[in-house]
Amino acid sequence: MNIEHRKTNEIVKWFEEINKIPRCSKKEKQMGQWLMDWAKTYNFTARQDNAGNVVIKVPGSPGYENSAPVIIQGHQDMVCEKTLDSNHDFEKDPVRLVFDGEWLKADKTTLGADNGIAIAMGLAAALDKELKHPPLELLFTVDEETGLTGAFALKPGFVQGSRLLNIDSEEEGVLTVGCAGGEKSNHSLSLDFETVPAGFVPLTIEAGGMAGGHSADIHHEKANALKVLGRTLHAIHEQGAVDFRLAHLEGGTVDNAVPRSAEAVIYLSPDRIKEVKDQVSRVEGIIKPEFKNTDPGLELTVLEGSKESCAKAVTLKTTEKIIQLILAVPHGIYAMSTEVEHFVETSNNFASFSIENKQFQFVTSQRSPIESRLDDVGRHIASIVQLAGGTSGHRGRYPGWQANMESLLLKQCVAVYEKLFGKKPVVETTHGGLECGVIGSKYPGMDMISFGPTIKHPHTPEEMIHIGSIGKVWDFMEALFREL
Repeated sequence: MNIEHRKTNEIVKWFEEINKIPRCSKKEKQMGQWLMDWAKTYNFTARQDNAGNVVIKVPGSPGYENSAPVIIQGHQDMVCEKTLDSNHDFEKDPVRLVFDGEWLKADKTTLGADNGIAIAMGLAAALDKELKHPPLELLFTVDEETGLTGAFALKPGFVQGSRLLNIDSEEEGVLTVGCAGGEKSNHSLSLDFETVPAGFVPLTIEAGGMAGGHSADIHHEKANALKVLGRTLHAIHEQGAVDFRLAHLEGGTVDNAVPRSAEAVIYLSPDRIKEVKDQVSRVEGIIKPEFKNTDPGLELTVLEGSKESCAKAVTLKTTEKIIQLILAVPHGIYAMSTEVEHFVETSNNFASFSIENKQFQFVTSQRSPIESRLDDVGRHIASIVQLAGGTSGHRGRYPGWQANMESLLLKQCVAVYEKLFGKKPVVETTHGGLECGVIGSKYPGMDMISFGPTIKHPHTPEEMIHIGSIGKVWDFMEALFREL
């Protein structure tokens, strides 16, 4: 593809190199080593801490040597998702880039532009001899997607700069100045099992074809496969009064993505199979119109048999309890902000569930910039689980990033953008959990801004980045450097 902007080709080429390296969350060892080797190749000083975070020091260009350093920050890891028909192995296979008009995609997998594009832009900046810039610190953290582990592990002195450019926002022309904090919760319910009733046969029910997406975009109101499957099972049992036993349940993959698919295996009498198929078809006819604008591919499928046969299944009473719990757990917007118009303040993502080790286990992910609201939604869900006889535990809490509208860096960014493009940028906070919240707690007084190229459908195999926006972000960053 012919790309006219002078830097976009180079940035995309570095991005392609990065995508040859396995970097799923918590598995960034090769990525970290590659960055250290890259720094050595180009004679830059680099450090790596025990967590795997890497900082590469880039001297200021002539005339800017004594300026205060600026941190360019992104994360090494990516969400590793693929389509059901993909045989891609994220442990060894490169993520293959596909050009589609103005967009760059991947072949049936997540693209990893979240946040590989930040690394690519940082490397391109370091090597650009024409770029006028202050000393740069390229800070690339690990495990952002599943717990902000790298950011939490940062130690005093690892970076010296007090101004930070986070390239992890997903709409060009938007400057992000604040974000939500969050927490994950693990829930479990002990199950009673019994021998599968004589004559009962397995049936697999699948809920799939949903768009999914980043849980920070919960306001898009996309279908949650776990909730869809729960409604389906409830309809079979309650409206059809079909006596069945639940043997297998699985859905969702990562904490911060809305589940796209889920499946259940039930055991029932063979003479009730047609009735179940009819019920599933009826439910699909009800649910599909609800999500026609967000999830046109939503579908419910019934397959006779299962991948594995089971000698035991969950008892009827416990099966009913699981279904009721799935229906009761909230998903989506919990509270809208009363201060910022149209801004989601608090939410919950019903992220995954399974039957394992004789337990029904599921994960929820809560977000809010207000600590008390985060506590409230967590208690809400834990209370539901407790009423069902289960237990809950919380993990991975991270702080929000309070917006500072008087920030000098923000004022410089707004002025530079308006001068460059003839219009003011949008300044907003995000419901997403950026690393800036944690970094700000580690380095008090850090002046931060977040921006980035336009990325759609992150955390899904439909992830794409707008090619033209890459050049615009570069031009903005280049002009900004001259003012810092």
